[in-house]
Amino acid sequence: MLQQILHDMYIDPELLAELSDVQKHILFYKMREEQLRRWREREAWEALAQAEGLRPPKVKRAASDKHIQWLLGEDGEVWVWIMGEGPGDKPYEEISEELIAEKARLQAQREAEELWRQKEAEITKKFRDALANEKARIMAEKWKVEMEDRKAAKVLEERIHEEFKRKEEEERKRGEEQIRRQEEQRARELYWTLKQAQLQSQASEKEEREWEEQLRRSKAADEERRRRAQRARDEYRRLSLRAIQKGTVAGLSFMLQELGQTHEQEARLYHHFPGPGPLLPLAVPVSRTWERPLRPVSREIIVRWFKEEQLPRQAGFERNTKAIAPWFHGIISREDAEDLLENMTEGAFLVRVSEKIWGYTLSYRLQKGFKHFLVDASGDFYSFLGVDPSRHATLTDLIDFHKEEIITVSGGELLQEPCGQRDSPPDYHLLFE
Repeated sequence: MLQQILHDMYIDPELLAELSDVQKHILFYKMREEQLRRWREREAWEALAQAEGLRPPKVKRAASDKHIQWLLGEDGEVWVWIMGEGPGDKPYEEISEELIAEKARLQAQREAEELWRQKEAEITKKFRDALANEKARIMAEKWKVEMEDRKAAKVLEERIHEEFKRKEEEERKRGEEQIRRQEEQRARELYWTLKQAQLQSQASEKEEREWEEQLRRSKAADEERRRRAQRARDEYRRLSLRAIQKGTVAGLSFMLQELGQTHEQEARLYHHFPGPGPLLPLAVPVSRTWERPLRPVSREIIVRWFKEEQLPRQAGFERNTKAIAPWFHGIISREDAEDLLENMTEGAFLVRVSEKIWGYTLSYRLQKGFKHFLVDASGDFYSFLGVDPSRHATLTDLIDFHKEEIITVSGGELLQEPCGQRDSPPDYHLLFE
């Protein structure tokens, strides 16, 4: 560590503060020695370089008003004094001992002064109390002499004692009452502080539990949908093979191709064939011309996703029209949605573009409070995450369905009154530019 300090000629202030005074003196002495050693090496190297012609001799600058004149020694060279090496200088050890002794003397002097101040205060108090006691004694004797008899003096003394006792009791009660009021006020302040912290913690935990419950239900619903899809595919394959054997599907497909019908029409015809269970509604597939990230990362990406994938599916429009649905909103926050629904009755709702998933959030007004449901739109259908496994071909289908059917059995949420726009331009104008 010492070699590193001498090499850098620098010591960290925090490390320097940990050193004792003796260690600081030793370190200063070593650093000064290192400075002199470097100076001597540089001077020797300069002289050698000039002697060998490696470096031209130093040229004196033109005279100016400012100059430095070095003090010369007896040998005509610049006089240099090194502490501890000059004639008459004390050795470093002796200087260090003197510094330690001086420090000890000053410390002892300060402690002695402090002890004297304490002693002086004790003496002053002692004699002041003695003088007060003596004055009290003299006054007591004077009162006794002046009283007609000792009985009257005793009665007076008892009366004075009782008066002082009464005043002491009153002062004590006032102090206790003041402390009690302060204690009650402090207890109320601490209660409200702890209550607010508890409410905030409960709200945060409740929101986290709701999110985890929605995620768990979403995973369960996805698993159920995969099982249903597998069963539907197996059944479709079985029916297709049977229909192909009979020649029915092949004939219909050939006729539709000749008439220029679309795949959607052929799928609708296929739905007329009997099956073991209801088939899921088919949605118009969207051809993507861009690579969608795993999750929304910015508003610009969300706007592009909406224009690329949702506009072709008529998301946010009323059924079979070019008018935007009154319940549709743009990319607004949870707080903004609750502010819009604040003065509306139970059953009011709006749908806003989500910033957490590829989809939407349905904000619902309760009698007291609000609920928010995530709507997954990452595939070719629309469905609630973890609430209802039903799939819908369009966003309008999902909304219309839950105008008649409740969202959850426990909550009984039924979509009744759409919450429209309040500002101009509307908050969805970026999505339709």
